[in-house]
Amino acid sequence: MKCDFNQFIRHTQIERVQDITRLVYEEWIICGKLEKNWSPKTVRLHLQSMSLFLDWCVGQELIEKNTVKDIPKPKIPAQIPKNLSKDQVVTLMDWAKNYPYNYKFERTRSVAILATFIYSGLRKEELRNLKVTDMDFESKSIFVKCGKGGKDRVVPLHPGLIIYLEDYLKDRRRLKKMCPYFFTAMRQDSRMGENVIKRLVVRLREKSGIYFYPHILRHTFATMMLEGGCNLYALSKMLGHSDIKTTTIYLSATKSHLQDQIIKHPMQL
Repeated sequence: MKCDFNQFIRHTQIERVQDITRLVYEEWIICGKLEKNWSPKTVRLHLQSMSLFLDWCVGQELIEKNTVKDIPKPKIPAQIPKNLSKDQVVTLMDWAKNYPYNYKFERTRSVAILATFIYSGLRKEELRNLKVTDMDFESKSIFVKCGKGGKDRVVPLHPGLIIYLEDYLKDRRRLKKMCPYFFTAMRQDSRMGENVIKRLVVRLREKSGIYFYPHILRHTFATMMLEGGCNLYALSKMLGHSDIKTTTIYLSATKSHLQDQIIKHPMQL
């Protein structure tokens, strides 16, 4: 906020907060869009920063009204989420399985981590926070406690994922790991460190030549689920979206799914 305000002061040469009118600020925004090519997101951030400052000024009785609050905020265009193709996912899994690790446990853990992202759509911290008791192999479900927004949810366990998780658990038992967290550190009997996933991603990027990060795998899960015929409501529950509108953005990324739907047009001319 301070940086935004300093830019504004240098540009307008305004000395008193009382002189910050709607017209002055709108001219500043127009200048930013024309000269600095500000995106709608950048414009919104500048408007929010100044509005917060002027709200504080109103509270301090320095001015009577926040003149910026009424300036319309530009809409941020929805972007199609980046996702990987099926071939890219297969390539990443192959590299995860065949990377020259120093320890067997490191291999089974790496493969299980990657498979969990691909088959469940979990966020990075949700995966790190999983506990052994959250994995229910009898009911074939993953309990995600306190996901984004503090919401709990249940994600079904895909049969393909179960195979990799069971391999990991065999190795975990072999090393007599008793830590309550599902994914443990390699040397200590404690929760897996924050940098483990980061190192794994960097390794697989370098070897495979595929640029990705955990959230792209989440997008990939969502896209593939829709392409496989999963309905939007079920997917929104699996992803932990509080509003199904958030999930609809994945419809624009599923070209093959849309292609399959167009043939349902009833007219034959």
